[in-house]
Amino acid sequence: MRIMINDAAVLADTSTTFGWEPQLLLPAVYDIVWSIVVLLVLFFFFWKFVLPKLNKALEERAAKIEGGIEQAEAVQAEADARKHEYEQLLAEARTEAAEIREKARAEGEAIKAEKKQETQNELDRMTKSAKDQIEAERQAAIVSLRQEVGSLAIDLASGVVGENLADDRRSSDYVDRFLRDLDQKAGTTN
Repeated sequence: MRIMINDAAVLADTSTTFGWEPQLLLPAVYDIVWSIVVLLVLFFFFWKFVLPKLNKALEERAAKIEGGIEQAEAVQAEADARKHEYEQLLAEARTEAAEIREKARAEGEAIKAEKKQETQNELDRMTKSAKDQIEAERQAAIVSLRQEVGSLAIDLASGVVGENLADDRRSSDYVDRFLRDLDQKAGTTN
């Protein structure tokens, strides 16, 4: 402790020797001058070497950011173009699918109409065949009935007259005339 007190006394003596008194808040002039010189050297060094590199790094970063933005815009534009192309292809596919559905529907309707016509033709053919068969059977029945009625009429006439009329040509003419008269009477009543 004694050494400190001596040092303080020495300081007090030297301050009066140089003509200034030490102040706690204001440093000495040579400290201020040397501090300014060091600060100027540091400022020059910073200005000449550090600041250009820092500016260069910032410019490179800005260029990368701008390049990234431009690249992102290009990618976005390409994505928009692909999306538009995809939407166009999708619209074309939907149109083509609608056309295919419409074509299939039309073909189905045509096939349906064709089958309906074939069925109608088959029904008409079957109806005509049935009518022809009925007419043929009717004609056969008429022929058979004429023969039967003729033989009955001859037998009846033979019984009334008392002679055999079955072999005679005249009897056959009488039967035919009789049946014609019956047909005419049946035709006028219907």
